[in-house]
Amino acid sequence: MSRFEHYGHCFECVRMERRNGVLEMVLHSDGGPLQWNDTIHTELPEAFYAVGQDVENKVVILTGTGDGFIPAIDSGSFHFDPSTPPVALDRIYREGKALIQNLLNISVPMIAAVNGPARVHAELALFCDIVLASEHAEFQDSHMQWGIVPGDGTHIAFPMAFGVNRGRFLSLTSAVVTAQQALEWGGVVEVLPPEKVRARAWEIAESLAQKPLLALRYAREALTVEIQRQIRAHLSLGLALEGFSSGYGSWGSTLHE
Repeated sequence: MSRFEHYGHCFECVRMERRNGVLEMVLHSDGGPLQWNDTIHTELPEAFYAVGQDVENKVVILTGTGDGFIPAIDSGSFHFDPSTPPVALDRIYREGKALIQNLLNISVPMIAAVNGPARVHAELALFCDIVLASEHAEFQDSHMQWGIVPGDGTHIAFPMAFGVNRGRFLSLTSAVVTAQQALEWGGVVEVLPPEKVRARAWEIAESLAQKPLLALRYAREALTVEIQRQIRAHLSLGLALEGFSSGYGSWGSTLHE
């Protein structure tokens, strides 16, 4: 029995399929577009870890469901115990680090097929090696509109993908980046009709999967060195500052307004 049989069907918000070494991870909420929630916050780092430990994977595709990549957040799903704020925050801090670290520790090329708006955790797509977007895809760092420091990875991804000054502007203003803008600014390599994004991702992935496995694994390592360095230098501080600004979870009430 392959390792995939042990993890491929055990996540509530991540549907997986593998063909000829190409593993597709599809984010969803009850079969529809993913509403970022407490469950996926815990599950996705574990899913990335499991995928990264499977030596039979040659290429990984990350995409969403329907017409959205991660279009919104389900703020009501997050539960904090205000009587013990450091303990409540510690889980978010640990999982927040693991989310990005485990994605980058996947040792084969990753392709993001951004099938629609990525208004929450857009960095998950932008940290992939190849980023494809549908014509109606959007990218947003929405932390500041909630009154929270953008420190969970977007503060690294947006300047790297869109340029240092532009990335800082986007994070401070929560401005929406269209697919065409993302293409012009270098964060996306192709913009496609919605019905063609997934097929194009598979086309590229299947072509890459024909390359020698060591070439794929070592190319991924070489091409993510700078991102890994930025993560080691800045992610922990960013998450800590985000936690301080959130009032140890009191921001949950803000998101309902």
